[in-house]
Amino acid sequence: MPVFRYLWLATIVSNIGTWMYNAASGWLMTSLSPDPVIVSLVQVTNSLPLFLFALPAGALADIVDRRRFILTLEILTTVFSAIFATLLWMHVVTPALLLLFLFLIGVLGALEAPAWQAIVPQLVPGDVLSSAIASNSLGVNISRAVGPALAGILILSLGTAAPFWLDAISNVGVIAVILWWRSPAKSRTGLPAERLAGAIRTGLRYARHNRNLRVTLIRSAAFFLFASAYWALLPLLSRTQLRGGPTLYGILLGTIGIGAIGGAMMLPRLQASLRTNGLVSLGAVGTAAALILFGAAHEPWMGTLACVVAGLSWILALASLNVSAQSALPDWVRGRGLAAYVTVFFGAMSAGSALWGLVAQRAGLAAAHFAAAAGILLAAAATSRLKLHTTRTADLAPSMHWPEPVVAIDLDHDSGPVLVTVEYLTDPEHREAVLRALGRIARERKRDGAYRWGLFQDASRPERLLETFLVDSWLEHLRQHQRVTNADRLVQEQIRKLLREEPLVTHFIASEPE
Repeated sequence: MPVFRYLWLATIVSNIGTWMYNAASGWLMTSLSPDPVIVSLVQVTNSLPLFLFALPAGALADIVDRRRFILTLEILTTVFSAIFATLLWMHVVTPALLLLFLFLIGVLGALEAPAWQAIVPQLVPGDVLSSAIASNSLGVNISRAVGPALAGILILSLGTAAPFWLDAISNVGVIAVILWWRSPAKSRTGLPAERLAGAIRTGLRYARHNRNLRVTLIRSAAFFLFASAYWALLPLLSRTQLRGGPTLYGILLGTIGIGAIGGAMMLPRLQASLRTNGLVSLGAVGTAAALILFGAAHEPWMGTLACVVAGLSWILALASLNVSAQSALPDWVRGRGLAAYVTVFFGAMSAGSALWGLVAQRAGLAAAHFAAAAGILLAAAATSRLKLHTTRTADLAPSMHWPEPVVAIDLDHDSGPVLVTVEYLTDPEHREAVLRALGRIARERKRDGAYRWGLFQDASRPERLLETFLVDSWLEHLRQHQRVTNADRLVQEQIRKLLREEPLVTHFIASEPE
């Protein structure tokens, strides 16, 4: 785990630069334009690229070398940050130019995010994955505590451009560690790499049919849509409602980070008593309390208290949702599954930031915070029955137990569609148990590549059931063989115990007369 340790330290330094950049951008925009909608667009522009580009980025993370991909994007981010710092130093930055560079750097971050999260299981053993994710969250919040406060000090002492210069320099450590690290080689499957468009479709299909991931996405949207309010409105709250300067704004952002550090330290103890679903609900209630405090705050001490509560609540929900997403994914689709999570996360943040900026413009800052507090409580109550998956009880490693299909004709990889039938012979007393298990099998087939699934009964022999599923091509069906997990194998073995004989599998290829 030395690589994880060194990368964790380098990432803290890099994230301090990022948080200086974010804080300085928000404050710079209040100087360029005091309009609440324009100021909230800073948060929108930071979040929107992750919503727009996370899915193709996730597909790339699963089909290219993740180490080289991350290294390239880190170098480009450093270059763009340095260019913007130069333009700001030359006093030629406008609101539109600030939003443009925020968007460009955000695009690079969006492309990197799924690959960055996907390499965590390559750096640590599976039994400490949850701790590694919590450590990463702790590192982010240490940076959040230091970066904004440091940005306020630098702006007052060295000028507005200083945080942007330091942000560019802060990436050097990450670049050095990634250059030093050698990622483990991917196991060779003997099949050609997936194409980008097909890989995106596969990832979307997987997210749709993986119930544990789908629940995580719904719970994430319900939380982040409303929690985005204080992130988007904090620069205005600091300048207008609390009548402070850049130092106060930096302190408020840093205090959120301090609250999150406290939450990360409390997390193991709270996990033992509340479990994951309780932690996300507690995070929602705490965020509602923080939003109410923000709306009522007219003195810095009250704003600071709200930030502590907000940071603590944020880490409880964020860490729990992140672990839930990671735990639901096998390695072959990890980048795409995490991209779906990132898309929902930042899509909700982008939509929420724009929404609460409009509400603040028309009804005032206090009303926007109070409305967001009511919304997050209603959303938490509406989604509380959806249970999150955060344990590694299911073995998601490839089982490779499906035998190679027997073929007597020459098949191209593009041949298809492919119709696969599986015939089951069962006794009447086992029929209902078999049908229930086949319902689980249906989700697995669709998740791993089938675009249509059906189950039929022989009208003349009620004990004979016929499962059918369609796959786009022969190549996609071969990939389906490699995607079946050990957890899926257990379900299939349970079905076999209830049958009179082994299931009969047949493959049909679409054929037309010449």
